[in-house]
Amino acid sequence: MGLRNNQRQVLRLAVAALTAAAYVALTLGLSFISFGSIQFRIAEIMNLMAFIDPIYGAGVVLGCLISNMFSPFGLVDAAIGTLCTAAAVFAISRTKNLLAASFWPMLANTPVALFIAYATHTNIFYNILTVWIGEIVVVACLGYPLFRVLMSSKRVMSMLGQIKTAKNGES
Repeated sequence: MGLRNNQRQVLRLAVAALTAAAYVALTLGLSFISFGSIQFRIAEIMNLMAFIDPIYGAGVVLGCLISNMFSPFGLVDAAIGTLCTAAAVFAISRTKNLLAASFWPMLANTPVALFIAYATHTNIFYNILTVWIGEIVVVACLGYPLFRVLMSSKRVMSMLGQIKTAKNGES
């Protein structure tokens, strides 16, 4: 006997809320490396969860919004960073190859680098480079191998709600 529609909606809302809470905890708990020109926001690994199911992407976007409200750059960072994250998780959810998907956060966060350059009166190219390096290190170098391992486990995928196996990570 499966879940009814309203139960399914409540479950998906709870999953998004828990995802947001985990993103906020990781970002604020590691705030010393999560904000600024040179940042390695470990919570960005969670962007790849949208590859499994877009509902995780909604939680990541909400978590980013809440986290960025504590940014040294204030509400402007909350708005720009959240829009960039929304673009990244949307693209990830539409990408069929996990490795390719792991580069969307780097590209999508380019406006964040431009804003940081403007706000700190520093070189635009320096900020683009440092934001891109941070995203590549965290999402592609750490997140991609982690998600390859997680996605190869039927038990983990079952816990994450992946019943269908339409995306295998490398199609």
